[in-house]
Amino acid sequence: MQNEPLVQIKHLSKRFGRKVILHDVSLTLPMGHIVGLIGPNGAGKTTLMKIMIGLLNGTTGQVILAGKNVTAQQHQFIQESAGALIESPALYPFLTGWQHLQLYGSAAESQTIVDTMGMASYIQRRARDYSLGMKQKLGIAMALVKRPRLVILDEPMNGLDPQSVQAFRQLIQHLAQAGTTFLISSHQISELEKILDDVIVIDQGQVLLQASLAQIRQDRPTEIVVKTTDDRRARQLLLTRQVTLVAGADVRFQPTAYGQLNDILRILVNANLPILTVHESQPDLETTVLTLLTHHEEENNYD
Repeated sequence: MQNEPLVQIKHLSKRFGRKVILHDVSLTLPMGHIVGLIGPNGAGKTTLMKIMIGLLNGTTGQVILAGKNVTAQQHQFIQESAGALIESPALYPFLTGWQHLQLYGSAAESQTIVDTMGMASYIQRRARDYSLGMKQKLGIAMALVKRPRLVILDEPMNGLDPQSVQAFRQLIQHLAQAGTTFLISSHQISELEKILDDVIVIDQGQVLLQASLAQIRQDRPTEIVVKTTDDRRARQLLLTRQVTLVAGADVRFQPTAYGQLNDILRILVNANLPILTVHESQPDLETTVLTLLTHHEEENNYD
């Protein structure tokens, strides 16, 4: 897998009137990487993705794709280099799924993606008769049919059943290994974590984090989880003793002092709360992202 960037974004900003949607965004997408774009609603994700494929122009800054500046006027270059599913599939209700694919690729390319995604049983039906999951798979297929170098997918797992989600993950990983670069935005962070190479977190138009998933995992603080016969009562007891716990239903904390675990176990045992298990854990990506966003919100409120 190559590490040089396919996409470079330099000091990109976007305003609609007085409203700032993106503020000084700079980031890179390496070739053949699967990159997650994560953030709350209204963070600027959709605007960023639209600028990257020329649907919008930035107010200032640059988007460079395969060495060329991307603008809304470069339709041919963008169509050849990038595929996208943003917000929801743009489908014509009276066209069949096959006819939609023919708008973007050849018959051979269309047949390959139909076979790969298991769409043969309904591809000749009109889109108006598709279920939500069928429409979503067709939208993904339209983005992938020409095997572009860059693929941008916005909430691609919406409407997919568990089997289809698993097949989607396998397909994305296979294409990335062959050199395709993916930028995937989704609120299903636990599913994203299974396939990501890199993570970008954005909030209020600003990039809060860009790092490899491996680095994020390495930097996560270790947590200790204590399982008792009554975790709810145990949490309430520890909180009254000024013990800082990680948010959630279980008894989970990040050690801050030598002997802290022994002190906590002593408090619980003395309160007749038997200890069932004690083990170390690391927060998942969703917890890491939520913590980062919470801190950013608190900083803004403080300012």
